[in-house]
Amino acid sequence: MTKPLEGIKIIDFTHVQAGPACTQLLAWFGADVIKVERPGSGDVTRNQLRDIPDADALYFTMLNSNKKSLTLDTKKPEGKEILEKLVRESDVLVENFGPGALDRMGFSWERLNELNPKMIVASVKGFSDGHHYDDLKVYENVAQCAGGAASTTGFWDGPPTISAAALGDSNTGMHLAIGILTALIGRDKTGKGQKVAVSMQDSVLNLCRVKLRDQQRLERVGYLEEYPQYPHGEFSDVVPRGGNAGGGGQPGWVLKCKGWETDPNAYIYFTIQGHAWEPICRAIGKPEWIDDPAYKTAEARQPHIFDIFGTIETWLADKTKFEAVDILRKFDIPCAPVLTMKELANDPSLRASGTIVEVPHKKRGTYLTVGSPIKFSDLKPEVTASPLLGEHTDEVLASLGYSQQEIFNLREVKAV
Repeated sequence: MTKPLEGIKIIDFTHVQAGPACTQLLAWFGADVIKVERPGSGDVTRNQLRDIPDADALYFTMLNSNKKSLTLDTKKPEGKEILEKLVRESDVLVENFGPGALDRMGFSWERLNELNPKMIVASVKGFSDGHHYDDLKVYENVAQCAGGAASTTGFWDGPPTISAAALGDSNTGMHLAIGILTALIGRDKTGKGQKVAVSMQDSVLNLCRVKLRDQQRLERVGYLEEYPQYPHGEFSDVVPRGGNAGGGGQPGWVLKCKGWETDPNAYIYFTIQGHAWEPICRAIGKPEWIDDPAYKTAEARQPHIFDIFGTIETWLADKTKFEAVDILRKFDIPCAPVLTMKELANDPSLRASGTIVEVPHKKRGTYLTVGSPIKFSDLKPEVTASPLLGEHTDEVLASLGYSQQEIFNLREVKAV
């Protein structure tokens, strides 16, 4: 099967998570991604949080599948020469270095554009160029705080809370992948490359747009009717933390199921939508609520929404989270079990769809990782193992015209 991005060559100068998440996605779809790494060490995540001595850590393997690894010392003249040749033959260079790092290497935008006018240079930044914090080093949790996610996550009587989802890292990588694909399509029309940049702050804020919506509503009317603080609590002049309330205007909450006393994840998320009110009442054995003025409308329900959730929890008390969802889904009620990583890892539906995949690795054996979250009718991305450090150095150099003797000499001077 021909993959859509076959023929696109990408120089991957990224490390840790945001950049590698971007280039891995493009590799799944057929791009030839050459990960450039420092000889002898490589991406720092090869060694971080290891579970098997002397084998690449899962942190690395789960973000670098389908790629090639080229070790290259760009501080040496021989290394710079190799990189120049690679730039001339490539379509995209992706980097998440600190500000000015490429310039110091001798590969400024102007130099890259001179070597290859069709080159697209894509960058992950902590903050957008010109931002007053653009020199600040940014990691996942820093980005969540700077992008507004932390201030609006958690409970109103507790501190700001970080999400376990990689809103700063992988989310930024996904945004950058969209930017690269857009630039490639643009290049088809203009024949010219361009710079593409995505900041981690911007990417987090993009996912927090409903909270920006709520800030404007709060400033206009002084309250937010779908938040737990309404109508009995007080609102300040900033969007509060809403616990497990839904962000779309439909009251929802995490509710206990059978076994919650010993299982910290024996819960479901239950949403009360207006059109689902009658089915909800029938499902939980409260048909008298259907036409009761105290319950009939969303406005009437909101003052005692937690009493309603309490009644639903009583109904859930003798049902596991899976039993409860199996009943409620028949009534078309929006809900879901709170699934653990172990449950997701062993979910047969996720295995069948390729969302969770097992991948053989030369040193680790088989490991579990995520597959493409994007599904196609005419493409099923295959996930292959992440490369060993420098595994494809000889192959890449040979493709650039180097002889075996020249490759040997480059190793002697430790340029590769």
